[in-house]
Amino acid sequence: MPKRSGMLDSTRRLLIGIFEDEDGVLAATRAARARHLNVVDVYAPYAIHGMDRAMGLEPSRLPWVCFLLGLSGAAAKVWFEYWTTADNWPVNVGGKPWDSLPAFVPITFEVMVLFAGLSTVFAFFLVSRLWPGRRSRLIDPRITDDRFALVIEQTDAAFDPEEVSRFLQSHNAVRVEERVEEGRG
Repeated sequence: MPKRSGMLDSTRRLLIGIFEDEDGVLAATRAARARHLNVVDVYAPYAIHGMDRAMGLEPSRLPWVCFLLGLSGAAAKVWFEYWTTADNWPVNVGGKPWDSLPAFVPITFEVMVLFAGLSTVFAFFLVSRLWPGRRSRLIDPRITDDRFALVIEQTDAAFDPEEVSRFLQSHNAVRVEERVEEGRG
């Protein structure tokens, strides 16, 4: 059957090492990166201190999203309060000035926190590709309980699954399995 243009089929060969403790998966991740293996992901029931450095991940840009959208929310709120009190509907309240910026501080702070928090959550969901109704795929049913998984992808023809399997077992992997994922490129 001829392939349609733009619809290329691709397969990924993955080796998954299952570990009993976080020290084993952390050491195996560091050693895999030192051997220039492609570490796709690490699954754990909780966050592991130092795993981001072991995987070679860059720092997140979410703090910048939080800062910039919080600042824009605060600026929009100050502009709106100034426009409503000094320009659109000036009301003399006890002889105070219409454009009193110190009076705007509490509400501006609250709006800034609201914009920063909501924008961070939405950006995280967008980047993580999380949305309501999405089904999760578990590597192993015990990953959410007491097991850890290291996923390594074959990147070239020199990748030897038996050698990588022995490598993972030398770092105390209790089980190593090979999976082939079918997908579209």
